[in-house]
Amino acid sequence: MNAGSSKRYQGPRRLVLLGLLAVCYAVAALGGLASAGAGDTYTALDRPAWAPPGWLFGPVWTVLYGTIAVAAWLVLRNPHGPTRTAMTWWSIQLLLNLAWTPLFFAADEYGLAFLDICLLLAAVLGTIVHFARHRRAAALLLVPYMLWVAFASALNLSIWLSNS
Repeated sequence: MNAGSSKRYQGPRRLVLLGLLAVCYAVAALGGLASAGAGDTYTALDRPAWAPPGWLFGPVWTVLYGTIAVAAWLVLRNPHGPTRTAMTWWSIQLLLNLAWTPLFFAADEYGLAFLDICLLLAAVLGTIVHFARHRRAAALLLVPYMLWVAFASALNLSIWLSNS
């Protein structure tokens, strides 16, 4: 392959990345719509002493959604075999992620939100396992996400138990 033909493939690769980023940030935007009063709700809750301030969630999730998209892009960009299973896990975790915010903030269903976030944690782990079969870097990019979701799970449980 000469240098000219490798440049030809950069456009589609970039479009795939932009598409994945758009999907992830659309999930973020939909979550934002479902949590319009999240700041007031979060402040009013009985929270543990180790709960982070509300302003921290936006910046953390902004970075995490970017890494979720880039991880999928790495898998799709240079796969080692079929990617259907890996991308199915990726899609499931994104849907569970999307479901959590309306359950927790819009519906005040802390128990259902806890069930959802536990399933999300399992789905993120499944995604990491399947991504690792294609690209180790893609799996490693999801580790901070998994750790944040584990922390958020503990926070969700604590809030559920303290506010029921």
